[in-house]
Amino acid sequence: MNSSMQPFLSLEHITVRNQSVTLFPDLTWHIRSGEHWAITGKSGSGKTSLLHTILGKNNVINGSIRHYFYDRYRETHEITDPYFNYRRLIAMVGHHHDFKNLSHTSDFYYQQRFNSMDSSDAPTVNEYLDGQVADPALEPLQIGHLREKELIKLSNGETRRVMIARALLQKPELLLLDNPFIGLDVQSRKAFHGIVDHVAASGATVVLVTSPTEIPQSITHVLSLEDGRVAGTFTREAFLAQYEPETPAPVLEMDLALLRQLTADAQPREYGHIVQMEDIHVKYGENTILDGINWAIRPNEKWALLGPNGSGKSTLLSLINADNPQSYANRISLFDRRRGSGESIWDIKKKIGFVSPELHQYFHSNATCLQVAGSGFYDTIGYMRACTPGQLEKARGWMQLMEINGHADTQFKQVPESVQRLVLLARALVKNPPLLIFDEPCQGLDAHQKLHFKQVIESLCEYLPVTLIYVTHYEEELPAPVNRFLRIRNGKMI
Repeated sequence: MNSSMQPFLSLEHITVRNQSVTLFPDLTWHIRSGEHWAITGKSGSGKTSLLHTILGKNNVINGSIRHYFYDRYRETHEITDPYFNYRRLIAMVGHHHDFKNLSHTSDFYYQQRFNSMDSSDAPTVNEYLDGQVADPALEPLQIGHLREKELIKLSNGETRRVMIARALLQKPELLLLDNPFIGLDVQSRKAFHGIVDHVAASGATVVLVTSPTEIPQSITHVLSLEDGRVAGTFTREAFLAQYEPETPAPVLEMDLALLRQLTADAQPREYGHIVQMEDIHVKYGENTILDGINWAIRPNEKWALLGPNGSGKSTLLSLINADNPQSYANRISLFDRRRGSGESIWDIKKKIGFVSPELHQYFHSNATCLQVAGSGFYDTIGYMRACTPGQLEKARGWMQLMEINGHADTQFKQVPESVQRLVLLARALVKNPPLLIFDEPCQGLDAHQKLHFKQVIESLCEYLPVTLIYVTHYEEELPAPVNRFLRIRNGKMI
């Protein structure tokens, strides 16, 4: 048989469950050697769950999965490890990292990347890659200059490159990539297309979850999912020929009565400035992250903060959100009060609603979606403090406005990533803060969810005196009220 026609992986009429939830009722899919697949579908259709099923993380209760690539490997390699199984030949790169500190005793915590003392407990890139940064197989990833950089200080794009490097060092037969382009700027997305093509050319089979508009050249086939079922399988050419951009499902008329009810107790606050920054400089060792930033934000202004990956946006926001101790070494006033004049970080955080991809990374608890949304009243990461019935009712109202109330009593970690993101957006809104900071808020949302969230924010800006800072790599996502822009590159205002 032609090696390119050999079966590589087969899923035969599988029924898959995770706890009490059926993920796939009867799914069949075949991959042959030499094929590389993209998985597409709406949010919640099962794309990431399918990768986890291939990886062996979900319970297959009917049907079977045949790992032909593993069978062939055993035939051609002498294996002495009794625990060696198919999982050793699969590597997966998600869009959340699994970095540990040097002592391997705990995960990182959210503010650690901004604290120079604590970040020293983070491994460097070279340590994470077991000293193999210079491996020729990693050259296309262009990570040599990151050798001595702590993992916790990597930008979004840098983190993705290092995670792929770690996966490639495993020399997998099968590489699974979960939304590798999410959160990357235009140039980084282009570079990652080349990286995926390089991996495919190196001999590993690639299966990646991606948007229909982000399918690398090396992908040969496309699997379309819908509600845990196969909606279609195509060659790359056939898929692109028939693909039409998704028309979002109509957004229901905004429940303005509910919005007014949820914002009725918002207290009017008189501030001269929400944020005032003068000649801001932030350095870590010899590395300058921010260089001479001046930014004044007045009440009710709507700002976009724009710039490529690694430009310093997250560090700039950390100074506003009281997460970065270097704020005390700079001239910063928040809500008309100079930083370091006696206020606690909690005094600042209670006036800010915040969400970001990095914050999403640190929600690991067993709390329900409703409890996570309610944690916004206390600015805790996880459900550390019980909410009052009234607070939970208000959190439920925001979830209803976000069209996710049906997930209120489900564990946060059991719902799709897109629902998790909407829960965190509800968490940012529950206390009606005078300042909202949305860092890539639509990351991972499908077209309808993006459109609906945009409508919620535009209505909120109309009915509530709120100041907004919005970060995105897709300017079409910006809400209509945004009319002021700060662009930074390499830590400088441009």
